[in-house]
Amino acid sequence: MRETVAPGGAELRARAEIDLAAVRANVRALRERAPGAALMAVVKADGYGHGAAACARAAVEAGATWLGTATPQEALALRAPGAGVPDHVRIMCWLWTPGGPWREAVEAGLDVSLSGTWALDEVTRAARLAGRPARVQLKADTGLGRGGCQPGDWAELVAGALRAEAEGLLRITGLWSHFACADEPGHPSVTAQLTRFREMVAYAEGQGVDPEVRHIANSPATLTLPESHFDLVRPGIAMYGVSPSPEIGTPADFGLRPVMTLSASLALVKRVPGGHGVGYGHHYVTPGPTTLGLVPLGYADGIPRHASSTGPVLVEGKWRTVAGRVAMDQFVLDLGGDDPGPGAEAVLFGPGDRGEPTAEDWAQAAGTIAYEIVTRIGTRVPRVHVNEGPDPVGGPDRGSGT
Repeated sequence: MRETVAPGGAELRARAEIDLAAVRANVRALRERAPGAALMAVVKADGYGHGAAACARAAVEAGATWLGTATPQEALALRAPGAGVPDHVRIMCWLWTPGGPWREAVEAGLDVSLSGTWALDEVTRAARLAGRPARVQLKADTGLGRGGCQPGDWAELVAGALRAEAEGLLRITGLWSHFACADEPGHPSVTAQLTRFREMVAYAEGQGVDPEVRHIANSPATLTLPESHFDLVRPGIAMYGVSPSPEIGTPADFGLRPVMTLSASLALVKRVPGGHGVGYGHHYVTPGPTTLGLVPLGYADGIPRHASSTGPVLVEGKWRTVAGRVAMDQFVLDLGGDDPGPGAEAVLFGPGDRGEPTAEDWAQAAGTIAYEIVTRIGTRVPRVHVNEGPDPVGGPDRGSGT
């Protein structure tokens, strides 16, 4: 077991502890939900703020055979020396713009997504320059209305890709799409999108496409829609132990464990009288004599300003609430007269084992989703990866990582 520490062993102002044993356990739980499908671990946005390379390695150790990223740069970083991703693991990226690093992606053996003929033209040109066929996946817009090829243009994209495949310029490795409302149980668009996906896959296969994988299932679909699993599922937020939606269940309902614990050391604890204004605008005024604790994290670190006066924090076993405005680098807690002293631990969120808030609690406080809470934690907060390496016999170690 290995832990990242501050240079020289110094105490950290704040830390986001990432439990890689939890990542592995979550991937295994997700594989059990989709036993007939391969699993793509989505590690875009630096692994939803958890550290892409470390989480990718942990996911592969637990049986993921694909990795997914949004941008090609994210995917290329996982193929770079030192990332530690085995060569046999497929890596797919889907957010392309004209002039992107197509040749680099082809040479790295990445699976690239095509949503239109402009992208097909660019990837075939890159394949000629690289002297090797590109691995491409055709994305169908089945109703989300973002990326993907519209049904009316699907025949043209399929025909063009098949011509390029016949010329040896590419291999069509996948057909895929993405849900709009899989996190809303019973939403009519889910059935409509599944029907449209099956129709568009059937058309492509009828024209001669022979894909390695067909896939549409994101985290909520992996957890609740077995009819959507096809050949591959693509869990993202669920891999990090966060439920994609409170409406479909808590992490514990699905056998998942939150991976990130965000904490900080109190920078200052001081006595103040009643009627004392706190923070910009004095949106909080102490109701009586009390102690204030200064947490050295702010919106520059990803703490949502929308959680001003509502964000929960655990200090010495008690839930406290942000007192007044979240500032750029810091916010204040009213400690109610308690005096834990400077350096005491303030836990913003974690798995909840110690009674601490969760990312979902912060999402509710800020009026957003838990995806945003974990993903927006900034680069000033060190990621401290614990429980690296294979799990010990008997299951993942839930220790401190020291």
